[in-house]
Amino acid sequence: MIMESKTMALGLAVLCVLLSAGAQLSMKVGMTPAGSAGGGVGGAYAHALTSLWVWAGLALYGLSAVAWLWVLSRLDVSVAYPLVSLGFVVTFAAGVLWLGEPWSWQRVLGAGFIVVGVLLLARDA
Repeated sequence: MIMESKTMALGLAVLCVLLSAGAQLSMKVGMTPAGSAGGGVGGAYAHALTSLWVWAGLALYGLSAVAWLWVLSRLDVSVAYPLVSLGFVVTFAAGVLWLGEPWSWQRVLGAGFIVVGVLLLARDA
């Protein structure tokens, strides 16, 4: 029963990471027109207040934070928090594949190291 609970908590932790990465991507999409308009800081925030993508991203962050509370109640923080680093991998991959952002072998290798580290931590959970 304890192993099942930890497996469920690890799965929910990964879901939280995906929600958080989705929030970043959503907010990036929502703010891209503001960056190209050149309206300064005030213009960027005014744009954010009216962007459905930005609001969707904030909602995803909120959902992720609520679910994360359950994860923290089931896993040691020394195991749970390093899983957050998977967000770097997910957002890197989605940025390249979905948003057309640049990539390099150094970034791919760095993402690979993160995945290996998280796998090692999860095996010891």
